[in-house]
Amino acid sequence: MSESDFLPEGTLRGLPGPLPPGERILWRGAPTLPGVLLRAFHARLVMAWFAGTATVLAVGAAATAGPARALTVAGTTLLIGLVALGLLTFLAWLVHRTTVYTLTDRRMVLHVGIALPITLNLPLAQIESADLRLFSDGSGDIPLQLPPGERVAYLHLWPHARPWRVSRPEPMLRSVPDARSVAALLAPALAAQAGGVAVDPTRTGESVAAADRASVTRGGLVAAGAR
Repeated sequence: MSESDFLPEGTLRGLPGPLPPGERILWRGAPTLPGVLLRAFHARLVMAWFAGTATVLAVGAAATAGPARALTVAGTTLLIGLVALGLLTFLAWLVHRTTVYTLTDRRMVLHVGIALPITLNLPLAQIESADLRLFSDGSGDIPLQLPPGERVAYLHLWPHARPWRVSRPEPMLRSVPDARSVAALLAPALAAQAGGVAVDPTRTGESVAAADRASVTRGGLVAAGAR
């Protein structure tokens, strides 16, 4: 943590204000640039689409105007694809640079948004469950399920939202580095807020959930798969 993380008033970047007495920070982080680019903005699919379009147009141009025209059409289409990839990379970099995830022993804070940043305070006592989805590079997604009455608009959250959970959006830590270590910090923090039940955060294949705000039903964060 560097001095540049502090605002003039002494508030950490990404937090709505100074920490209350007794609250301590367990972890701070941001999404990885490759994770946002490849899994949120689907850069692979974008390039595959442009490559497929270039092939189809080149075949059509070769049949009607000859090989030279086919190369021109294909090259132009691929160039447009590279420009699109550059724009997606820039947007992914902005998401990476402007996002701050902060885990304390009482809450999870998501500071998200590029043009219109918002700060979401999620008390750990109001988080029903948290899952972990690991990827091959060690990063991972950690979606947080809120009670039915607590809702945040999906568009306000994206890309920090669990995919396809539109009717009941789930805030998600997107592609955080060393996700297993983050899960190891989150699991006991959730357990403490759920009633002080000790858990083993290194276990996988299970989930942390608060049952009636009094106990933890299982003893670790679920690892839903690695890609």
